[in-house]
Amino acid sequence: MSTMQINSRLRRIHAGWYVGAFVLVLGVVAQVLYSTGAYDSWRNGRSLDQACDGTLAQGGLDAALGSSNLRVGSLDSDGDYLTQCSVQTTKSGARGGTLQVRLRWSGATAPSGSLVWYSQDYEGVRGQAAPLGNGWPGIVRHDDTWQVMVAIDCQNEKSKALVAYGDLYASSTGPALTGLGRVVTESAQKAAAKYGCRARAGKQLTQVSAPTLGKPRTVKPLAQAQGSCAALREPASTVAESGTPLIMEYPADTQAPQVNCYLVTPAKKPGYGLYAYYGAVAKDFLASEGRNLKEGYGPTHKDNDYSWATAKCPQSAQPAVFVLYRLYDRDTDTYPVRHYSAQFAASAVKAFADHEAKQRGCTDVQMASQP
Repeated sequence: MSTMQINSRLRRIHAGWYVGAFVLVLGVVAQVLYSTGAYDSWRNGRSLDQACDGTLAQGGLDAALGSSNLRVGSLDSDGDYLTQCSVQTTKSGARGGTLQVRLRWSGATAPSGSLVWYSQDYEGVRGQAAPLGNGWPGIVRHDDTWQVMVAIDCQNEKSKALVAYGDLYASSTGPALTGLGRVVTESAQKAAAKYGCRARAGKQLTQVSAPTLGKPRTVKPLAQAQGSCAALREPASTVAESGTPLIMEYPADTQAPQVNCYLVTPAKKPGYGLYAYYGAVAKDFLASEGRNLKEGYGPTHKDNDYSWATAKCPQSAQPAVFVLYRLYDRDTDTYPVRHYSAQFAASAVKAFADHEAKQRGCTDVQMASQP
């Protein structure tokens, strides 16, 4: 065998060794990546980047779910959504958690899950929603789960808004709510840019407060009203005569798409609830309760202990809606305000609507006729 043949054979042997060694190294690396969870982490990170059509904002996810070990979960379709996604912790059971994000245009059919909130307006303070704050047109609400909702108007298309919902099935700590708020607002901002909605965004959320009205410490005299109940200060004597000399209110926020004011009895029970709804939220409210209002069905569907009004507001063709309900107390199975006064209800909701309209540049406040 010649020297050339020997060298050629050695080269082939060495090449085989190199290929075998390379394959072995790849196998070892793959095993290390798999056993340490690095591969799962990479795969989950890629899935998060693609979630909600690439619009899912991840800045607040860790805080919302209390973990950095996250993966994209499955989500059943419910409604005419632009996009939707679900994020879960990799742990299950009591320490696990889920955050769901859904986005839709305001003109799309409202999903059934977003309407259930409005059927509770007459039941104490269950229909309350706290303003999100920091310039965001959003609210925070709670009923077994936490939800942050924002409705961002498209400045380049009148009467069109991008609506985003975030539902948290996990811890309800302050950092978790703030994380939820960041995910929803920042996802809405990304989606608006992606889908051609020129929107005016708020500032980054650093603290989101939970809805707290209903606790005794939130009750104060009407004369001290400075926020959502400020409209009722002037007819204070009339309000006191109605049996509700106290109030529960949120700070004034002209960006919030829902506003709540509660008139409270001396026993610190909410007797009347005043609600204002704007834009996409007004549309959702009417989809849920509009028929009852127009046909005369009140809180128990046997009465008409309510009064309501509408107004025209800039940017949206959807009129704002203002409603007063006499509230029902499930704990005692009674109405804290025993005798409903239609005259008082009409005057209170008119004062509330006029004040709200003035704050937001709305016009043409009209009292709705009662059946």
